[in-house]
Amino acid sequence: MISFLLLISTFSLLPGTEAISFYLPAHGKKCLKEEIHKDVLVTGQYEVSEQPGLSSNLMVRDSSGHILYSKEEAKKGKFAFTTDDYDVYEVCFESKGTVGNLKLPDQLIILDVKHGVEAKNYEALAKAEKLKPLEVELRRLEDLSDSIVKDFMYMKKREEEMRDTNESTSLRVLYFSVFSMLCLVALATWQVFYLRRFFKAKKLIE
Repeated sequence: MISFLLLISTFSLLPGTEAISFYLPAHGKKCLKEEIHKDVLVTGQYEVSEQPGLSSNLMVRDSSGHILYSKEEAKKGKFAFTTDDYDVYEVCFESKGTVGNLKLPDQLIILDVKHGVEAKNYEALAKAEKLKPLEVELRRLEDLSDSIVKDFMYMKKREEEMRDTNESTSLRVLYFSVFSMLCLVALATWQVFYLRRFFKAKKLIE
């Protein structure tokens, strides 16, 4: 039976992001998930240790199940894609055995995923546009600033949406409370008149 283990990690936009390494059990599956903004470049580099009788499949997809990258018998390689929308993206490794249900050793997987500023190749950009080191650093800082601004804009938008939802909910609760009070007053009034008619019919009161 395939065992599932969810690894949730957030990669920093600042320099110095390190690769993630973990062990993949035989006939098992492990996934890494992360929320990423729209129109963001994502790059990844992976390496899977070789074990006799085992192979690993790699799949990168979004929350809707759209496959962005897949590789059977993945050993070592790279992948890259640009996000179409703000979504949760996952990178999954699945172990496949070729020698039945024998006890097999775990596979060591090294995964390095970068996005945003860290994913851009500024060395290639400098060569293509013939930029000086200072100009390259300024370009990187500019991209980093844009990324931070986008993050703040997104958080502001979410805050506005949450505020609108809270205000709408509070207004509905107020209307429901007023409606409930009116119903209770109407019910109490009806009970008073009903009991009054009942007692008069029984000639218990005049």
